[in-house]
Amino acid sequence: MATPDFILQLRALAGHQLLWLPGVTAVVFNDAGEVLLMQRVDTGRWSVVGGIPEPGEQPATTAVREVYEETAVRCAVERVVLVEALKPIRYPNGDHCQFMDVTLRCRAVSGQARVNDDEALAVGWFALDALPELEDFALERIRRAAEKEAPTWFREADESA
Repeated sequence: MATPDFILQLRALAGHQLLWLPGVTAVVFNDAGEVLLMQRVDTGRWSVVGGIPEPGEQPATTAVREVYEETAVRCAVERVVLVEALKPIRYPNGDHCQFMDVTLRCRAVSGQARVNDDEALAVGWFALDALPELEDFALERIRRAAEKEAPTWFREADESA
């Protein structure tokens, strides 16, 4: 995924040390109840759409922007699905990050799903009973977002990560 300029500037100062960063995941449904997925360039795997907010950017704005940038679909945010601190990760270049993920349920409002930038190999709508192979991260978010009226999920303070 493309690294935002502000993170490149931080990395110039911080090197590869751990950065605590916000992340936003958008789980987008169309009127048929299908979920929008993208096949990522960096891993070749199918996943939900996500990205890093620009400094000062609201999570809902990030979701709408990322969905459009990557898939050409315009969406509206409906609700917060979950908030979760993810486990630290180390990228192949040595960068070490940990994300606080805010996942939002979104509704497609216009646009035809297509590859719209250099972060996706493919984009498509999938029925919930015909999903491609997905990581647990994406499956859990889709499952929780599919529950239209569910409360926001968060990990309890005493739950292990």
